[in-house]
Amino acid sequence: MQGTALNMIDMVGIGPFVVLPLVIKTLGGPLFLWAWLLGAFVSVIDAFVWAELGASFPLAGGSYNFLKISYGEKRWGRLLSFLYVWQTLIQAPLVMASGAIGFAQYMSYLMPLDEWQRKAVSGGVVLVIIVLLYRKIDSIGKIGLVMWGAVLLTLGWIIVGGLSNARIPLSETLGSMGSVSGGLLAAGLGQASVKTIYCYLGYYNVCHLGGEMKRPTRNIPASMFISIAGITGLYLLMNLSVVSVVPWQEAQNSDFIVSTFVETLYGPKAAQLATVLVLLVAFSSLFAVLLGYSRVPYAAAVDGQFFSIFARLHPTRQFPYVSLLFLGGLGFVFSLLFRLGDVITAILAMRIVIQFVGQAIGLLLLHRRRAASEFPFRMPLYPLPVLLAISVWLFIFFSTGLTFMLSGLTVIGLGAVAFLVSSGIRHQWPFGR
Repeated sequence: MQGTALNMIDMVGIGPFVVLPLVIKTLGGPLFLWAWLLGAFVSVIDAFVWAELGASFPLAGGSYNFLKISYGEKRWGRLLSFLYVWQTLIQAPLVMASGAIGFAQYMSYLMPLDEWQRKAVSGGVVLVIIVLLYRKIDSIGKIGLVMWGAVLLTLGWIIVGGLSNARIPLSETLGSMGSVSGGLLAAGLGQASVKTIYCYLGYYNVCHLGGEMKRPTRNIPASMFISIAGITGLYLLMNLSVVSVVPWQEAQNSDFIVSTFVETLYGPKAAQLATVLVLLVAFSSLFAVLLGYSRVPYAAAVDGQFFSIFARLHPTRQFPYVSLLFLGGLGFVFSLLFRLGDVITAILAMRIVIQFVGQAIGLLLLHRRRAASEFPFRMPLYPLPVLLAISVWLFIFFSTGLTFMLSGLTVIGLGAVAFLVSSGIRHQWPFGR
């Protein structure tokens, strides 16, 4: 149960509250529900990959260890795990920026903000998070419970309020899902699903805590599939609830759809309360994100597989302050420079090649070296889910567009150069034994 809760907390941050209008605008009308269903489908087939790896190697660090072990700890595994940490230096600040920009969007419901004021709010909230985290923090359990409580309260309010006070018949919304040709649907589905998959990311969070799990061979796979099923149900009900009250033509242009929805049903005072709940979720999520990600470069540096400067601890408070300041500082810059839609797309473009596709290929390589009996969890119809996951992830990667594809590949290329320079200085593979 704790693993499932951790996954679901990680999956639902500010994402669904800011992505819903973007998805509607991309696909138009009730067709946006297909993008949420595709996001769930991608999560399920990818979870089979994570389940086999997580059950076989229940170690702290998740993808870092999976890539290192799958490709060989002395050679290619060193490169892939290094690239994973390298891209974390970029994509973790992008995640920070997405939450901060979403925070500023909803803040503008409480007080009118122009573009520069929004940037000031988004940058300011990142700085506040850095200040709060500039200390030794042993547990985020209480913060996670507060965030999850705010998420459940907000989602429950939306679902119950909308479905019990529907102004647009659900039959009309659901009936329109099949009213467009498959070709037209596929044309926009890739771009829209980039946004929805962003809201599902986190179903694998339990794999990063594998060393602390009880009965990991059973609980790691179970917690992932339960959390995906639960979140999918909540997301679909939330979307149906919103469009049953707020016409999709209006919802697609809203910067704070939850506030608009609650105001339509209950008035401005209730909408202000709902906005405060969303801001609480966003702030708590940012806190947890920066705290967790700041430990990734630190752990790799301590392991001797990344730049040693990231292994430095604060001299008196004993926390990885270099990693924290680097990721937080870059998140601050990104929150000032980019738009929300671009940040979300960049997050996926940055992660797909190494973490998701690379990990799936790594599992295929492991199966060639190990007997089936050495995998505590076996996916059904292997290797079909793995091949399907690779194909769908590549489809999503191409859907991000040429600019974001090139930016993601550029980061990987620069990481490869940094790895070669680092290995050359240390006389390690491929330049030494």
